[in-house]
Amino acid sequence: MGMQDARDNDQTVVVCGGGGFIGGHLTADLVKNGTSRIRVIDIKPLDQWHQVFSEAENLVLDLSDKEACLRALKGARVVYNFAADMGGMGFIETNRARCMLNVLINTHLLLAARFHQVESFFFASSACVYNQEKQNNPDVIPLKEEDSYPAMPEDGYGWEKLFSERMCRHFREDFGLRTRVARLHNVYGPFGAWKGGREKAPAAICRKVIEAKRSGRHEITIWGDGHQTRSFMFIDDCIKGVRLIMGSDADEPVNLGRSELVSIDHMVSLVEDIAGLRLKRAYDLTAPKGVNGRNSDNTRIQKLLGWQPSITLTDGLERTYRWIDGQIKADIGF
Repeated sequence: MGMQDARDNDQTVVVCGGGGFIGGHLTADLVKNGTSRIRVIDIKPLDQWHQVFSEAENLVLDLSDKEACLRALKGARVVYNFAADMGGMGFIETNRARCMLNVLINTHLLLAARFHQVESFFFASSACVYNQEKQNNPDVIPLKEEDSYPAMPEDGYGWEKLFSERMCRHFREDFGLRTRVARLHNVYGPFGAWKGGREKAPAAICRKVIEAKRSGRHEITIWGDGHQTRSFMFIDDCIKGVRLIMGSDADEPVNLGRSELVSIDHMVSLVEDIAGLRLKRAYDLTAPKGVNGRNSDNTRIQKLLGWQPSITLTDGLERTYRWIDGQIKADIGF
């Protein structure tokens, strides 16, 4: 082993927002693959983290604070930034100022990364950066990376993500910090939020179907008219894609999502199939529902990596349903 190898092995991989859903799964992957020094940061108390690993150094810090970021990244070689105050449509449509304040997290982390001479910095962006005018029809044309400009992203959350993408670009261009950006499309799976207001559509639908089955009231309320369309990516594909993009030569943002477009109504049917029942559907047209249609164009990621997310929605939903069912059983004691 040469001097450079020894130095690299002595430095830390930092997962910011690692107490959350995606960050927790990334930490699990790093532990599984034998990363020797992992530091995990989250603002939540440790007992509220989605997953905790004793193999990692676990710190509770507010990464919107510059001094906390300097502490978090001391000795870091690689940084993954998933830290954000966010949730599903029910959260981001009613907390736009809080979502905009996430800009403090990425700003202070980039400054700390520059100060500590971090080697590589990953930023988790979102499909919410895309121009709203290209998402008005449920039969949407898949979104290419260049469709983010001219800019008209999701108000609040999308604007912050787009601005933070630009900041990563300019830190790379002006300061030589190696930055990588993935635009995540609707990630779901076990160990994600499934109640409380921050959950996204797949988890919310699984929970509602499970509750309907357990109660015997075979009814479900769906946000919107059910015709709105999305693509959904299972967490295992997300983690693989993040690791591949981090190791790639992709200086520009890359879509990371499935290209399988489905309506919310169809997703409800898939979960009903898993549960083995049919429900009477009611539609809440006053509830937050986001854009009418959004899908990922995977041309760039296929060209870049020779890979794209492939786990089917049926398989992913079944695993998510089983996990949420277990959580509900644990909550109520049977």
